[in-house]
Amino acid sequence: MNDIIKAMKERRSIRKFKPEMPAKADIDQIIEAGLYAANGRGLQGAMIIAITDKAARDKLSDANRRIGGWDEGFDPFYGAPAILVVLGSKDCSTGIYDGSLVMGNLMLAAHSLGLGSIWIHRAKEEFEMPEYKKLLDELGVEDNWEGIGHCALGYIDGDAPAAAKRKDGRVYRIE
Repeated sequence: MNDIIKAMKERRSIRKFKPEMPAKADIDQIIEAGLYAANGRGLQGAMIIAITDKAARDKLSDANRRIGGWDEGFDPFYGAPAILVVLGSKDCSTGIYDGSLVMGNLMLAAHSLGLGSIWIHRAKEEFEMPEYKKLLDELGVEDNWEGIGHCALGYIDGDAPAAAKRKDGRVYRIE
């Protein structure tokens, strides 16, 4: 089996991470893979905000927890030390789709480097909040962006879960 298809079949969402930060070189490779995702009309309508600062990561985790309605102390990022936030351009008709493809590339790249990842939602709601709109301004991000998702990233604490059986009846052919 081809290595890329093998990675697609083996990659799993991880819900328990070690606290150690992955190497910057690995994070940079993962980000680069995300930037090479397919995108509509070549407009590259998605961007990535890499958060490796613990205080900023914890603040984002708390905002995500509140939006999700969980009790204080719950970490919706499952202890992952690095968070890659993907945003899509509201001015690009394919921004949401482009961002979704970026997320897929990020997770596959993480897996290929021996790291775990999981797609965590609620980025849309976070980046509608004044504090995260302000963060975009502080970063010098212009235009209209909306949150697509978070790629929570780190070393797997334990074993990766086994794949669930694939559901039948999801492929139809016209031959």
